[in-house]
Amino acid sequence: MVVHHLNCATLCPGTALLVNGRGSPFGRSRLVCHCLLIEGARDGLILVDTGLGLRDVADGRGRLGPMAFMMASCPHIRLEETAIHQLAKLRHRPEDVRHIVVTHLDPDHTGGLDDFPDATVHVFQDEYRAAENPMTWRERQRYKFERWGGVKWQLHRLRGGEWMGLESVSLFDPRRDGVDVRLVPLVGHTRGQVGVAVGTGERWLLHCADAYFCTSEMTAARPHCTPGLSILQRFNQVSGAARRGSQARLRELRQRDSELTMFCAHDPDEFDSLARPQARAQ
Repeated sequence: MVVHHLNCATLCPGTALLVNGRGSPFGRSRLVCHCLLIEGARDGLILVDTGLGLRDVADGRGRLGPMAFMMASCPHIRLEETAIHQLAKLRHRPEDVRHIVVTHLDPDHTGGLDDFPDATVHVFQDEYRAAENPMTWRERQRYKFERWGGVKWQLHRLRGGEWMGLESVSLFDPRRDGVDVRLVPLVGHTRGQVGVAVGTGERWLLHCADAYFCTSEMTAARPHCTPGLSILQRFNQVSGAARRGSQARLRELRQRDSELTMFCAHDPDEFDSLARPQARAQ
C-alpha cells in the first residue's frame, strides 16, 4: 500500500501572525486542505476528502458562497492543486478512483466530488442527515446539496465497532479488499464529522479532519491554538463542548500510542512533514 498526502487547496484567511503564529501581521496566512490518495485496494484508488475541485477553481465565489469565499480567501486556489490534476501527474485517470471517504461535508472537503463521477462516496450517516436537514443558519450556509448532484452516496452508521478504544465503523474487509479504513466519530465541528483511520500494514494514520486546526492543540501538557484559528473554530463549530471532548480524546490517544501518525486537515506544518517523498510511502 502507498498513501500519498495531497494539498488540494491553499486557503489564506486572516494574517500570518494571527493564524499561523508567525510571520507578518500584514502577510497572508497559509492553510492547506490535506487529503489522502490510497493505492493498493483491489477495487481501485481511494481518496480521503477531495479539497476544492475544478468547478470551485472556475467559480469560487459562486460555488462556495460569499461567506466561505471571504473566510478562505479562495482566489489563492489553483488548478494544479485540485485532486484530479494531481492524480493525473501520478498517471491515474479519474475513473481509477472507486471510493471517496469524506470526513464531513464542508465545501473545502467535498468540492471535488463531481470530478470523480464513477466513485462511491462514503459518509457517516449523522453527517448526511445534518446536511439533509440543516437546523441552524450556519448549517444552511455550509451544506449545499445542489453541489452534489449525481453523487453515489453510501451511508455508514455505528454498529458497535471499536478502534484503539474509540467507536468506529470499518468500510472495507482487509482480507477481501486489501485495505483497512475506518470512520472514527469526532463530532463538534459538525454533527457528524469523523476522523479516517488508515492501516498501512506497519502503522496507523488518522486523518482528524477539522477536530483541531493546529498541531499545538494536541500537546498534552499545554494545548494551545493561535488567535485566528481559535476564532475560526468557534465560528464553524456546532458544539464547543463536543469539539473540546473530541480534542481531549485525540490528545489521550496520541499520548497513549506513539506509533500513530495523527494530523488534521488544515495545518501546513503537519502536511509539509508528511508530504516529503520519504514520508509518502508509509
